[in-house]
Amino acid sequence: MHHDSITASDLLGIDLDLSDAERELRDRVSDFVNRRIRPGIADWFDRAVFPLELVPELGELGLLGMHLHGYGCAGRSAVEYGIAMRELEAGDSGIRTFVSVQGSLAMSAISKFGSEQQKEAWLPRMARGEVIGCFGLTEPAAGSDPSDMRTTARRDGDEWVIDGEKRWIGLASVAGVAVIWANTEEGVRGFVVPTDTPGFSATPITQKLSMRASIQCDVALKGVRLPADALLPGASGLRGPFSCLNEARYGIAWGAVGAARDSFDAALAYARGRTQFGRPIAGHQLTQQKLVNMALEIQKAQLIALRLGRLKDEGRLEHTMISVGKLNNTRIAIETAREARTIFGGNGITLDYSPMRHAANLESVRTYEGTDEVHTLILGQKLTGLSAFH
Repeated sequence: MHHDSITASDLLGIDLDLSDAERELRDRVSDFVNRRIRPGIADWFDRAVFPLELVPELGELGLLGMHLHGYGCAGRSAVEYGIAMRELEAGDSGIRTFVSVQGSLAMSAISKFGSEQQKEAWLPRMARGEVIGCFGLTEPAAGSDPSDMRTTARRDGDEWVIDGEKRWIGLASVAGVAVIWANTEEGVRGFVVPTDTPGFSATPITQKLSMRASIQCDVALKGVRLPADALLPGASGLRGPFSCLNEARYGIAWGAVGAARDSFDAALAYARGRTQFGRPIAGHQLTQQKLVNMALEIQKAQLIALRLGRLKDEGRLEHTMISVGKLNNTRIAIETAREARTIFGGNGITLDYSPMRHAANLESVRTYEGTDEVHTLILGQKLTGLSAFH
Protein backbone atom coordinates (compact mmCIF):
# COMPACT_ATOMS: atom_id res chain seq x y z
CA MET A 1 0.00 0.00 0.00
CA HIS A 2 1.63 3.26 -1.09
CA HIS A 3 0.66 6.34 0.87
CA ASP A 4 1.62 9.47 -1.05
CA SER A 5 -0.10 11.75 1.43
CA ILE A 6 1.88 10.31 4.34
CA THR A 7 5.14 11.31 2.68
CA ALA A 8 4.22 14.47 0.70
CA SER A 9 5.77 16.76 3.33
CA ASP A 10 8.52 14.25 4.26
CA LEU A 11 11.36 16.18 2.59
CA LEU A 12 14.01 14.32 4.59
CA GLY A 13 12.57 10.84 4.00
CA ILE A 14 12.05 10.28 7.74
CA ASP A 15 9.39 7.60 7.21
CA LEU A 16 11.82 5.65 5.02
CA ASP A 17 13.84 4.90 8.17
CA LEU A 18 10.88 3.29 9.95
CA SER A 19 11.03 -0.49 10.33
CA ASP A 20 8.76 -2.78 8.32
CA ALA A 21 6.60 -3.36 11.41
CA GLU A 22 6.33 0.38 12.03
CA ARG A 23 5.34 1.07 8.42
CA GLU A 24 2.84 -1.79 8.43
CA LEU A 25 1.18 -0.32 11.53
CA ARG A 26 1.24 3.16 9.97
CA ASP A 27 -0.52 1.92 6.84
CA ARG A 28 -3.08 -0.09 8.82
CA VAL A 29 -4.07 2.89 10.99
CA SER A 30 -3.99 5.27 8.02
CA ASP A 31 -6.30 2.92 6.12
CA PHE A 32 -8.68 2.83 9.11
CA VAL A 33 -8.69 6.65 9.21
CA ASN A 34 -9.45 6.83 5.47
CA ARG A 35 -12.27 4.29 5.72
CA ARG A 36 -13.85 5.06 9.08
CA ILE A 37 -12.97 8.61 10.19
CA ARG A 38 -12.62 10.84 7.13
CA PRO A 39 -16.07 10.09 5.66
CA GLY A 40 -17.90 10.96 8.91
CA ILE A 41 -15.77 13.53 10.68
CA ALA A 42 -17.30 16.72 9.23
CA ASP A 43 -20.75 15.56 10.31
CA TRP A 44 -19.63 14.42 13.78
CA PHE A 45 -17.79 17.70 14.36
CA ASP A 46 -20.76 19.73 13.10
CA ARG A 47 -23.24 17.87 15.32
CA ALA A 48 -20.80 17.60 18.25
CA VAL A 49 -21.04 13.80 18.32
CA PHE A 50 -18.36 11.34 19.38
CA PRO A 51 -18.64 8.17 17.23
CA LEU A 52 -18.91 5.51 19.95
CA GLU A 53 -19.26 2.83 17.29
CA LEU A 54 -15.54 3.22 16.56
CA VAL A 55 -14.50 2.15 20.07
CA PRO A 56 -14.60 -1.64 19.55
CA GLU A 57 -12.90 -1.17 16.17
CA LEU A 58 -10.05 0.75 17.84
CA GLY A 59 -9.80 -2.16 20.29
CA GLU A 60 -9.70 -4.66 17.44
CA LEU A 61 -6.86 -2.67 15.83
CA GLY A 62 -4.94 -3.08 19.10
CA LEU A 63 -4.76 0.68 19.72
CA LEU A 64 -6.23 0.78 23.23
CA GLY A 65 -3.45 0.59 25.81
CA MET A 66 -1.27 -0.49 22.90
CA HIS A 67 2.02 0.31 24.69
CA LEU A 68 1.03 -1.71 27.79
CA HIS A 69 2.04 -5.34 28.31
CA GLY A 70 -0.16 -8.27 29.32
CA TYR A 71 -3.86 -8.30 30.21
CA GLY A 72 -4.90 -8.29 26.55
CA CYS A 73 -2.83 -5.21 25.65
CA ALA A 74 -0.79 -5.15 22.46
CA GLY A 75 2.62 -4.46 24.03
CA ARG A 76 3.82 -2.34 21.12
CA SER A 77 6.84 -0.04 21.19
CA ALA A 78 6.76 3.65 22.03
CA VAL A 79 7.51 4.55 18.41
CA GLU A 80 4.67 2.31 17.18
CA TYR A 81 2.32 3.96 19.67
CA GLY A 82 3.45 7.36 18.42
CA ILE A 83 2.93 6.45 14.77
CA ALA A 84 -0.61 5.27 15.54
CA MET A 85 -1.37 8.55 17.35
CA ARG A 86 0.00 10.55 14.40
CA GLU A 87 -2.22 8.74 11.92
CA LEU A 88 -5.32 8.95 14.14
CA GLU A 89 -4.89 12.68 14.68
CA ALA A 90 -4.51 13.19 10.93
CA GLY A 91 -8.15 12.08 11.03
CA ASP A 92 -9.18 14.16 14.04
CA SER A 93 -7.70 15.21 17.38
CA GLY A 94 -10.89 14.11 19.13
CA ILE A 95 -10.45 10.51 18.01
CA ARG A 96 -6.79 10.49 19.06
CA THR A 97 -7.83 12.01 22.39
CA PHE A 98 -10.15 9.07 23.00
CA VAL A 99 -7.25 6.62 22.58
CA SER A 100 -5.05 8.84 24.75
CA VAL A 101 -7.55 9.06 27.63
CA GLN A 102 -8.36 5.34 27.44
CA GLY A 103 -4.80 4.03 27.02
CA SER A 104 -2.29 6.61 28.23
CA LEU A 105 -4.32 7.84 31.18
CA ALA A 106 -6.96 5.42 32.52
CA MET A 107 -5.38 2.11 31.47
CA SER A 108 -1.85 3.35 32.23
CA ALA A 109 -2.86 4.27 35.77
CA ILE A 110 -4.33 0.82 36.43
CA SER A 111 -1.41 -0.92 34.70
CA LYS A 112 1.29 1.06 36.56
CA PHE A 113 -0.31 1.35 39.99
CA GLY A 114 -3.14 -1.18 40.20
CA SER A 115 -3.36 -4.43 42.14
CA GLU A 116 -3.37 -7.72 40.27
CA GLN A 117 -7.10 -7.91 40.91
CA GLN A 118 -7.72 -4.41 39.51
CA LYS A 119 -5.66 -5.13 36.39
CA GLU A 120 -7.48 -8.39 35.67
CA ALA A 121 -10.88 -6.82 36.35
CA TRP A 122 -10.46 -3.87 33.98
CA LEU A 123 -7.56 -3.96 31.51
CA PRO A 124 -8.64 -6.80 29.17
CA ARG A 125 -12.12 -5.30 28.75
CA MET A 126 -10.70 -1.82 28.26
CA ALA A 127 -8.20 -3.11 25.67
CA ARG A 128 -11.11 -4.60 23.68
CA GLY A 129 -13.08 -1.36 23.97
CA GLU A 130 -15.86 -3.07 25.96
CA VAL A 131 -15.35 -0.68 28.86
CA ILE A 132 -14.41 2.98 28.45
CA GLY A 133 -12.25 4.61 31.10
CA CYS A 134 -11.70 8.19 32.22
CA PHE A 135 -9.09 9.97 34.35
CA GLY A 136 -10.17 12.51 36.95
CA LEU A 137 -7.33 14.84 37.91
CA THR A 138 -8.14 18.40 36.76
CA GLU A 139 -10.53 20.45 38.91
CA PRO A 140 -12.58 23.59 38.22
CA ALA A 141 -10.33 25.76 40.41
CA ALA A 142 -7.07 23.87 39.81
CA GLY A 143 -6.35 23.56 36.11
CA SER A 144 -2.59 23.87 35.75
CA ASP A 145 -1.94 23.40 39.50
CA PRO A 146 -3.00 19.90 40.65
CA SER A 147 -1.28 20.52 44.01
CA ASP A 148 -4.31 22.68 44.88
CA MET A 149 -6.59 19.62 44.72
CA ARG A 150 -9.82 19.98 46.72
CA THR A 151 -11.34 16.54 46.10
CA THR A 152 -11.01 14.47 49.27
CA ALA A 153 -11.15 10.78 50.12
CA ARG A 154 -11.63 9.88 53.77
CA ARG A 155 -11.67 6.51 55.45
CA ASP A 156 -14.92 5.36 57.03
CA GLY A 157 -14.33 1.99 58.65
CA ASP A 158 -13.27 -0.37 55.83
CA GLU A 159 -14.52 2.01 53.16
CA TRP A 160 -13.44 5.19 51.41
CA VAL A 161 -15.77 8.16 50.86
CA ILE A 162 -14.90 10.61 48.06
CA ASP A 163 -16.25 14.15 47.74
CA GLY A 164 -15.30 16.77 45.16
CA GLU A 165 -15.52 18.07 41.61
CA LYS A 166 -13.48 17.50 38.48
CA ARG A 167 -13.62 19.39 35.15
CA TRP A 168 -12.59 18.71 31.55
CA ILE A 169 -12.66 14.97 32.15
CA GLY A 170 -12.60 13.21 28.78
CA LEU A 171 -15.17 10.44 28.20
CA ALA A 172 -16.60 10.58 31.75
CA SER A 173 -20.26 10.44 30.67
CA VAL A 174 -19.69 7.28 28.58
CA ALA A 175 -17.10 5.65 30.84
CA GLY A 176 -17.69 2.49 32.86
CA VAL A 177 -14.75 3.17 35.14
CA ALA A 178 -13.03 6.33 36.39
CA VAL A 179 -9.57 6.72 37.89
CA ILE A 180 -10.11 9.52 40.43
CA TRP A 181 -7.30 11.34 42.22
CA ALA A 182 -8.13 12.71 45.66
CA ASN A 183 -6.45 14.14 48.75
CA THR A 184 -6.24 11.79 51.72
CA GLU A 185 -4.55 12.07 55.12
CA GLU A 186 -1.48 10.49 53.48
CA GLY A 187 -1.49 12.85 50.46
CA VAL A 188 -2.86 12.37 46.96
CA ARG A 189 -4.04 8.84 46.12
CA GLY A 190 -5.79 7.26 43.14
CA PHE A 191 -9.05 5.31 43.23
CA VAL A 192 -10.72 2.99 40.74
CA VAL A 193 -14.36 4.10 40.68
CA PRO A 194 -17.05 2.23 38.71
CA THR A 195 -19.16 5.05 37.28
CA ASP A 196 -22.42 3.43 38.41
CA THR A 197 -21.39 4.01 42.04
CA PRO A 198 -24.03 6.18 43.78
CA GLY A 199 -22.92 9.81 44.05
CA PHE A 200 -20.85 9.78 40.84
CA SER A 201 -22.24 11.95 38.03
CA ALA A 202 -20.78 13.24 34.78
CA THR A 203 -22.23 16.06 32.66
CA PRO A 204 -20.90 16.70 29.15
CA ILE A 205 -19.60 20.23 28.54
CA THR A 206 -21.50 21.69 25.57
CA GLN A 207 -21.17 24.63 23.17
CA LYS A 208 -17.48 23.89 22.56
CA LEU A 209 -15.62 25.55 19.68
CA SER A 210 -12.92 22.87 19.75
CA MET A 211 -12.85 19.07 20.02
CA ARG A 212 -16.46 18.93 18.99
CA ALA A 213 -16.26 15.25 17.98
CA SER A 214 -15.10 14.38 21.49
CA ILE A 215 -16.58 14.23 24.98
CA GLN A 216 -15.35 16.29 27.95
CA CYS A 217 -17.29 16.50 31.18
CA ASP A 218 -17.83 18.05 34.56
CA VAL A 219 -17.73 15.30 37.18
CA ALA A 220 -19.33 15.52 40.62
CA LEU A 221 -18.47 13.11 43.44
CA LYS A 222 -20.94 13.36 46.31
CA GLY A 223 -20.34 10.90 49.11
CA VAL A 224 -19.07 8.26 46.68
CA ARG A 225 -18.57 5.20 48.90
CA LEU A 226 -15.99 2.62 47.82
CA PRO A 227 -14.56 -0.60 49.25
CA ALA A 228 -11.00 -0.56 50.62
CA ASP A 229 -9.71 -2.33 47.51
CA ALA A 230 -10.73 0.59 45.26
CA LEU A 231 -7.45 2.31 46.22
CA LEU A 232 -4.64 2.09 43.63
CA PRO A 233 -1.94 0.58 45.84
CA GLY A 234 1.07 1.65 43.78
CA ALA A 235 0.54 5.42 43.50
CA SER A 236 1.28 7.87 46.28
CA GLY A 237 1.45 11.64 45.80
CA LEU A 238 1.27 13.58 42.53
CA ARG A 239 4.07 11.54 40.94
CA GLY A 240 1.43 8.91 40.10
CA PRO A 241 -0.88 11.05 37.99
CA PHE A 242 2.08 12.97 36.53
CA SER A 243 3.61 9.76 35.19
CA CYS A 244 0.33 9.09 33.36
CA LEU A 245 0.28 12.67 32.04
CA ASN A 246 3.75 12.10 30.64
CA GLU A 247 2.46 9.08 28.70
CA ALA A 248 -0.31 11.25 27.25
CA ARG A 249 2.05 14.16 26.52
CA TYR A 250 4.34 11.81 24.64
CA GLY A 251 1.43 10.69 22.42
CA ILE A 252 0.42 14.32 21.82
CA ALA A 253 3.90 15.16 20.48
CA TRP A 254 3.24 12.60 17.74
CA GLY A 255 -0.47 13.34 17.31
CA ALA A 256 0.09 17.04 16.66
CA VAL A 257 2.37 16.09 13.74
CA GLY A 258 -0.58 14.22 12.21
CA ALA A 259 -2.93 17.20 12.45
CA ALA A 260 -0.26 19.48 10.96
CA ARG A 261 0.56 17.04 8.17
CA ASP A 262 -3.09 16.54 7.24
CA SER A 263 -3.56 20.33 7.10
CA PHE A 264 -0.53 20.60 4.81
CA ASP A 265 -1.66 17.71 2.59
CA ALA A 266 -5.12 19.24 2.17
CA ALA A 267 -3.65 22.64 1.30
CA LEU A 268 -1.15 21.15 -1.18
CA ALA A 269 -3.87 19.19 -2.99
CA TYR A 270 -6.14 22.25 -3.13
CA ALA A 271 -3.32 24.52 -4.35
CA ARG A 272 -2.50 22.13 -7.19
CA GLY A 273 -6.13 21.94 -8.31
CA ARG A 274 -7.30 25.53 -7.84
CA THR A 275 -6.61 27.96 -10.69
CA GLN A 276 -6.47 31.74 -10.11
CA PHE A 277 -4.92 34.41 -12.35
CA GLY A 278 -4.49 31.82 -15.07
CA ARG A 279 -2.48 29.16 -13.23
CA PRO A 280 -2.76 26.74 -10.27
CA ILE A 281 -2.23 28.67 -7.04
CA ALA A 282 0.52 26.14 -6.24
CA GLY A 283 2.50 27.94 -8.96
CA HIS A 284 2.34 31.29 -7.17
CA GLN A 285 5.37 32.37 -5.17
CA LEU A 286 3.58 33.20 -1.93
CA THR A 287 1.72 29.87 -1.91
CA GLN A 288 4.99 28.00 -2.44
CA GLN A 289 6.57 29.92 0.42
CA LYS A 290 3.69 28.92 2.71
CA LEU A 291 3.97 25.27 1.65
CA VAL A 292 7.74 25.21 2.15
CA ASN A 293 7.58 26.82 5.60
CA MET A 294 4.85 24.41 6.71
CA ALA A 295 6.75 21.38 5.43
CA LEU A 296 9.94 22.45 7.24
CA GLU A 297 8.14 22.83 10.57
CA ILE A 298 6.40 19.47 10.15
CA GLN A 299 9.77 17.84 9.44
CA LYS A 300 11.35 19.32 12.55
CA ALA A 301 8.39 18.31 14.69
CA GLN A 302 8.51 14.78 13.26
CA LEU A 303 12.22 14.49 14.09
CA ILE A 304 11.51 15.55 17.69
CA ALA A 305 8.70 12.99 18.01
CA LEU A 306 10.82 10.20 16.56
CA ARG A 307 13.75 11.11 18.82
CA LEU A 308 11.45 10.99 21.88
CA GLY A 309 10.10 7.60 20.79
CA ARG A 310 13.51 6.02 20.24
CA LEU A 311 14.70 7.35 23.63
CA LYS A 312 11.54 6.04 25.31
CA ASP A 313 12.08 2.60 23.83
CA GLU A 314 15.66 2.67 25.16
CA GLY A 315 14.51 3.75 28.63
CA ARG A 316 16.39 7.06 28.33
CA LEU A 317 13.48 9.52 28.04
CA GLU A 318 13.32 12.30 30.65
CA HIS A 319 10.16 14.24 31.42
CA THR A 320 11.73 17.55 30.33
CA MET A 321 12.33 16.03 26.89
CA ILE A 322 8.62 15.24 26.63
CA SER A 323 7.92 18.92 27.38
CA VAL A 324 10.07 19.85 24.35
CA GLY A 325 7.82 17.74 22.12
CA LYS A 326 4.52 18.78 23.69
CA LEU A 327 5.36 22.51 23.59
CA ASN A 328 7.00 22.66 20.17
CA ASN A 329 4.77 20.27 18.26
CA THR A 330 1.40 21.63 19.38
CA ARG A 331 2.62 25.16 18.72
CA ILE A 332 3.79 24.45 15.16
CA ALA A 333 0.72 22.31 14.46
CA ILE A 334 -1.69 25.13 15.24
CA GLU A 335 0.35 27.61 13.19
CA THR A 336 0.49 25.13 10.30
CA ALA A 337 -3.27 24.52 10.40
CA ARG A 338 -3.98 28.27 10.39
CA GLU A 339 -1.52 28.93 7.56
CA ALA A 340 -2.90 26.00 5.55
CA ARG A 341 -6.41 27.48 5.89
CA THR A 342 -5.30 30.66 4.10
CA ILE A 343 -4.54 28.67 0.94
CA PHE A 344 -8.23 27.77 0.65
CA GLY A 345 -9.48 31.35 0.81
CA GLY A 346 -13.07 31.52 2.01
CA ASN A 347 -13.68 27.84 1.22
CA GLY A 348 -11.31 27.01 4.09
CA ILE A 349 -13.79 28.03 6.78
CA THR A 350 -16.18 25.19 5.91
CA LEU A 351 -15.98 21.60 7.12
CA ASP A 352 -15.37 20.51 3.51
CA TYR A 353 -11.68 20.94 4.32
CA SER A 354 -9.72 19.88 7.40
CA PRO A 355 -7.33 22.72 8.39
CA MET A 356 -9.70 24.99 10.30
CA ARG A 357 -11.18 21.98 12.12
CA HIS A 358 -7.65 20.92 13.07
CA ALA A 359 -6.80 24.49 14.15
CA ALA A 360 -9.88 24.60 16.38
CA ASN A 361 -9.11 21.18 17.88
CA LEU A 362 -5.50 22.12 18.49
CA GLU A 363 -6.59 24.96 20.78
CA SER A 364 -7.53 22.15 23.19
CA VAL A 365 -4.53 19.96 22.45
CA ARG A 366 -2.24 22.91 23.11
CA THR A 367 -3.94 23.56 26.46
CA TYR A 368 -4.48 20.11 27.97
CA GLU A 369 -1.77 17.95 29.59
CA GLY A 370 0.14 21.13 30.40
CA THR A 371 -0.33 24.52 28.78
CA ASP A 372 2.41 26.24 26.77
CA GLU A 373 3.15 28.26 29.90
CA VAL A 374 3.57 25.18 32.11
CA HIS A 375 5.91 23.43 29.67
CA THR A 376 7.85 26.66 29.12
CA LEU A 377 8.48 26.92 32.88
CA ILE A 378 9.38 23.21 33.14
CA LEU A 379 12.02 23.81 30.46
CA GLY A 380 13.06 27.14 31.99
CA GLN A 381 13.70 25.36 35.28
CA LYS A 382 15.68 22.67 33.44
CA LEU A 383 17.87 25.31 31.75
CA THR A 384 18.40 27.64 34.72
CA GLY A 385 17.96 25.44 37.77
CA LEU A 386 15.43 27.95 39.13
CA SER A 387 11.70 27.31 39.52
CA ALA A 388 9.55 30.22 38.32
CA PHE A 389 6.20 28.58 39.15
CA HIS A 390 5.76 30.37 42.49
